[in-house]
Amino acid sequence: MSVGKLIRKPSAFLPLAMSCGALGLLLWYIAAFGVVRHVDEGAAARVYQLIMVTQIPIVAYFAVTCLPRAPRQALLVLALQVGAALVTLAPLFLLGL
Repeated sequence: MSVGKLIRKPSAFLPLAMSCGALGLLLWYIAAFGVVRHVDEGAAARVYQLIMVTQIPIVAYFAVTCLPRAPRQALLVLALQVGAALVTLAPLFLLGL
């Protein structure tokens, strides 16, 4: 199975799309309100957290179902998923949020 066929599976592309959406939400929030620490995190932070946490079972399902069948290609997709999540988390650590 090629990486192209594997990435078309919902369990492969959904975490990538979710990471992109979470990054877009984060960048929008920073552009709109700046880097300000609030006592209450607010709705945007809660949505961001839900998006990031919801990816975990999807990635686990992908790993369980696809790694045994196509380990090399599945590892490449898993690397993309983890990389996208790390890119999404990077602004939080760099800005100290």
